[in-house]
Amino acid sequence: MRFEFLGCGIRIIIINKRQDIRRLNYRMEKISIDDVELHLSAPDDVSMPWVGQEDLVTQVLAAWLVIGEDDLPLSPRLLGKPGVGKTTLAYHAGRCLTRPVYLFQATMDTRPEDLIVTPVISEQGKIKYVASPVVSAMIKGGVAIIDEGNRMSEKSWASLAPLLDSRRYVESIVAGIKIKAHPNFRFCTTMNDDASTFELPEYIHSRLQPQIYIDFPERDEELLILKSNLPFADNEILEYVVEFLQTAHEANERYSVRDGINIARYALKRLVESGERLISTDRKKRTARYLKEASSMILDTTASEYFKAMINDIDKEK
Repeated sequence: MRFEFLGCGIRIIIINKRQDIRRLNYRMEKISIDDVELHLSAPDDVSMPWVGQEDLVTQVLAAWLVIGEDDLPLSPRLLGKPGVGKTTLAYHAGRCLTRPVYLFQATMDTRPEDLIVTPVISEQGKIKYVASPVVSAMIKGGVAIIDEGNRMSEKSWASLAPLLDSRRYVESIVAGIKIKAHPNFRFCTTMNDDASTFELPEYIHSRLQPQIYIDFPERDEELLILKSNLPFADNEILEYVVEFLQTAHEANERYSVRDGINIARYALKRLVESGERLISTDRKKRTARYLKEASSMILDTTASEYFKAMINDIDKEK
């Protein structure tokens, strides 16, 4: 058997490679609470570089600050359009504290037990209790980030209500234990401002404070983000993409820097695949063609029209 973590639960798969179980068990730290053994999730170690807008990092860190013996850290929620870097900001802020960071992807199917403790069948056929990333962060004094928190139902959020106020604990009905948060534990959630989300009740909103809004970056910062994520790209493509993004922002389109990164990445792949490198005489024409193609495939025809008009304008200026 092998346990696969799927965000909203654990699936058990029957396979022949028994070493997978040994490898999983080796990685999972164990802790005992009220004679119940919990297997902790591992923290996330991913590449999420945050570029620019240092004031946003300062706001998150300020929310987490404890300034006196009777003070408590706040649990901010980061709001913004999809793709503006909310998760990256939260993760970067957590790493600034030099503490382990745990990511949990919320979905419409997330259940309370997914957020706290999930029972699974161990290799010996016994029940094994696996702590969620949130609970693992609580125990280890790390940072828990619930991504896209407003895709999660009120019932699931209600299970975290005591954690997000002065009580700072959660209760696992499944394992029959109460789990208290380490003093160094910090919490944050990200939320998209689109329509495909749940409306959260006031008693949850009042616990997720302050509200920090992440907007589209300025041109210079957006170009730095593109360069940071695409260090192998030449300036011509990056300039085209950042010009497209800035034009889209002015027109109140929802295209984000993540969209720009994906457009540039695909256009570059098309150039390399077709053998067009820097020495190619018709690289410019192919670059424009592939950027328009990428924007149409990754976004929509409107984005492709933006690229077409923008490239034509640049050519006229030159």
